[in-house]
Amino acid sequence: MAVGARGGGTDEMKVVLFCGGLGLRIRDSDHVPKPMVTLGYRPLIWHVMKYYAHYGYKDFILCLGYRGDVLKQYFLDYNEALSNNFVLTDGGKNLELMSSDIHDWRITFVDTGSNANIGQRLKAVQPLLAGESEFMANYSDGLTDLSLPLHLERFRKQDAVASFLSVKPNLTYHTVTVGENGHVTAIQELRHTSLRINAGYFIFKKEIFDYMQPGEELVVEPFQRLVQCQRLMAYEHDGFFMAMDTFKDRQVLEDILAKGNAPWEVWNGVTTRNA
Repeated sequence: MAVGARGGGTDEMKVVLFCGGLGLRIRDSDHVPKPMVTLGYRPLIWHVMKYYAHYGYKDFILCLGYRGDVLKQYFLDYNEALSNNFVLTDGGKNLELMSSDIHDWRITFVDTGSNANIGQRLKAVQPLLAGESEFMANYSDGLTDLSLPLHLERFRKQDAVASFLSVKPNLTYHTVTVGENGHVTAIQELRHTSLRINAGYFIFKKEIFDYMQPGEELVVEPFQRLVQCQRLMAYEHDGFFMAMDTFKDRQVLEDILAKGNAPWEVWNGVTTRNA
């Protein structure tokens, strides 16, 4: 594939972003969609979009659900001066940006229903993907340092209809052995070192819609059909990935960001690690 100036693809592929989640397990987010929970001074979805834009993919389709108006208003009021260096002159009357974020992004906003599942949201934007042989999609709630060109290269070498990022879950449990009268006789940490999960960051061929029926959840019935015909693949990545599912996750990501060189900020020249 062609390589852009910043190490990304120059082929025009659309990126579908699922933005309908409520994010109720993240404190103070009850009234905003999950992708609009802030990380630093930008919402989570901005970090996801910035990741794709770094690799040259700037044509986004936002599948809106709960409080879609919040996402619309955010981008309508977008202020690039908040995330770029600038020169202010003439007593503040003249502002000259030294760099830019989203001036060349194309963002399509589509209301896909407040209670729709991921499969229904994808089906709702199918007409906007007419003529596309491939496209990408994302849950919009996780960040990674995955090398997107490598994922694409692997996908294009296989006879697959869909591919997703596969990572080891960041979960730790403590197994407990209980004796008589409820007394604990042993407790130890248990890590699922061999377990891998679907982390999203999908790549699809247009044939994905041939495997979907109305009302189905994407990773349930359609993916099972792909499994049956061996046309579903996973890209195993052991570098950085973290989803913002809880308030604790948000705190961890905020701490990483505050220390500088956040792994997912590939646009800042952070070295990526690949499986």
